[in-house]
Amino acid sequence: MTSALPETATPTFSPLLDERSLSRLRWGCRRGLLENDLFIERFFAKHEATLTVRQAKGLDDLMDLSDNDLLDLFLQRKQPGELEAVSASTDAAREVLALLIVPAAAAQGPA
Repeated sequence: MTSALPETATPTFSPLLDERSLSRLRWGCRRGLLENDLFIERFFAKHEATLTVRQAKGLDDLMDLSDNDLLDLFLQRKQPGELEAVSASTDAAREVLALLIVPAAAAQGPA
């Protein structure tokens, strides 16, 4: 996937993503599996107003994965280091993955 993101991210500070880059990122995150789209849409609904350039790069790294590998990460069937694709193991990708995954207890809601 060709990144449409600015290369201005730094390890210590990352500015918020501008509206045009956010729109391009959202378009580039469309997937072939509905399940992946649901995870990604929930992520955008919760985080798009505060999405940084670094997080956008991490999401872009995750989009380099196959649909099945991505779903395995979302469902915690695999960890990033278990995949052949190096893009899943970048610091930025791991940061975004932590935001995408809902812990099992939180997903079930209050008892």
